[in-house]
Amino acid sequence: MNRATRTLIATALVLGIAAGPAAAAQAGPARASATAAPAAQGPVPQVPTPPNATALEQAIAGLGVGHEDATAALVRVGGTSGSWQGGSGVADIRTGRPAIEQGRFRAGSVTKAFTSAVVLQLAAEGRLDLDGPVGRYLPDSVPGAYGTVTVRQLLNHTSGIPAADGPGDSFEAQWEHRFDVTDPHDQIAGAVAKNPEFVPGTAQHYLNINYTVLGVLIEKVTGTTYEKAVAARVLKPLGLRDTSFPGRLQTRIPGRHNHGYQAVAREDGSTGLRDVTEWNSSDRWAAGDIISTTADLERFTVALFSGRIVPAAQLEEMFTVPGVKDFVTGKSATMTAGLARIVLPDGTVAWGKTGGRHGYNTAIGGTRDLSRTLVYSVNSTDAKGQDMNPVALGIVMAAFAQ
Repeated sequence: MNRATRTLIATALVLGIAAGPAAAAQAGPARASATAAPAAQGPVPQVPTPPNATALEQAIAGLGVGHEDATAALVRVGGTSGSWQGGSGVADIRTGRPAIEQGRFRAGSVTKAFTSAVVLQLAAEGRLDLDGPVGRYLPDSVPGAYGTVTVRQLLNHTSGIPAADGPGDSFEAQWEHRFDVTDPHDQIAGAVAKNPEFVPGTAQHYLNINYTVLGVLIEKVTGTTYEKAVAARVLKPLGLRDTSFPGRLQTRIPGRHNHGYQAVAREDGSTGLRDVTEWNSSDRWAAGDIISTTADLERFTVALFSGRIVPAAQLEEMFTVPGVKDFVTGKSATMTAGLARIVLPDGTVAWGKTGGRHGYNTAIGGTRDLSRTLVYSVNSTDAKGQDMNPVALGIVMAAFAQ
């Protein structure tokens, strides 16, 4: 893979994915299994070939404490053209136990796809108007200058509402506040007290605050908590038994899981790994606090793309990119209502969502015709860094190789 290709894919996927610096010790072996699909009838699929097992095995080979970028990875590649799944690395660096292939993990901003699905369901039921001003539904939370922002503009990040305040972007600043409990209403109040970044609908800026507002909106319309609404409308109907939301007070990952680590500089100038598995995610809430497994997320992705969660008319919102520019880069927008559009070097168009929490990088997605799907969790040692994790990038390229 040449440098131009790496840059292209990394730029397309960088939201929620990160690279990691060095660690030190012993890596775990890769474990994998593959199944080829029978020849399909009908239209030619976007990805007609079975998954490249060799490339996928190489993408996750040698992960562990001694690997430069990740301590573990779990991968599921599926679709009508065949399937492959594998894992590599260690569950924790203290014991060196092999990574748990069905382990749970923090999936970060993949949460937005679930939040978007529930909002679109409510729109299909006539309980929400996507073009209606959010101030109509939340007059006490979104007043004044933001009262005309529409539900659709929240979904596709074109609202112009600035980010909520937080402890700072550095890892150490966030580490010091990792057990803080954050109220979404306080986040919204702080954000809407600021001036708009731009006129609503004229640019796109990917910010969690949009989905924090949507979480409150879901609660207002359904009359129940965000967590119960998503569970009743998505988790239970699909049988996603290993997917959960931690709520405002839970700091641990329930069930069996692989530990997450962040590479940090020691006083002597060397680099060590700090266990970041326990963390309060209430500051991300409806924008990024979901916990899941690769099997559950694959089931969700297939059901979502198949139209079994969101009715067809509303589902188009998740595959429609607004015709505006990105507020930060000035390039064409890529985000939709809960997903993003990604064009691979060979022209293949994929749709998906990435997520990054300290210790964990996650992605879901695939081609719209479901000839290829991909779900991964990479235990990146710098999961919130500016660049895409090289292991994650390798997985993406291997998953869509033809």
